Amino acid sequence: MLLLLAVADLTVLPPLAKPQLLADSGDSSTTVASPTPARLDLTYTRPTETTKIRNYAFDAFGPYALAGAALAAGIGQADDRPPDWKQGAVGYGERFGSDLGIAAIGTTTRYALAEAFREDTLYYRCDCKGVLPRARHAVTSSFTARHGGDGHRVFSFPALFAPYAGAMAAVYGWYPRRYGARDAFRMGNYSLLGYLGGNIGLEFLYSGPHSLVSRMHLNMGHGGLDAGSPP
Repeated sequence: MLLLLAVADLTVLPPLAKPQLLADSGDSSTTVASPTPARLDLTYTRPTETTKIRNYAFDAFGPYALAGAALAAGIGQADDRPPDWKQGAVGYGERFGSDLGIAAIGTTTRYALAEAFREDTLYYRCDCKGVLPRARHAVTSSFTARHGGDGHRVFSFPALFAPYAGAMAAVYGWYPRRYGARDAFRMGNYSLLGYLGGNIGLEFLYSGPHSLVSRMHLNMGHGGLDAGSPP
């Protein structure tokens, strides 16, 4: 009789213990046969409005924006695009103003849409080591943004759309009338590549205590992905 009771107890106890084990597994980091969850970035700190405004002004009208517009205007001058703007100082001035306006409109669109979508599109340098992981992080950051209190990454519509907004504004605002949607798409592609290249530059350029980048939120390593974390 005692043997039968013991067998019955062993038969009943596992099902009763299973809910307890499942409940306890919520506090355990070694749950069996379950996928490893994406690691939360516990060091992420969401930027303040003051930080975002300062970075917006730097991105849209700072020295890097001016240098980028000067370079783009030089390329346009060499290729004589658009030819309606001629050559010489006047033509270069028109191209420089156009390229600066395209960049400023794109930056404004990115920050405004990010605010509407409650995204953080600021650039965070990677905590990882090595050229390839850091380059991958820079590329990934060009199409994603931080979201929520934990700063998890999501696909960013503002980051993708913003370069094309500036190009469309230029084509339908001040470019010669023969330019249309196809030209805006082509110019937007160039702007997107420029944005991606800018993020790569921010990842690898010197950002010591006396650099321009060091005065911004952009060079802060916290919040960046390391080599082992998913995008």
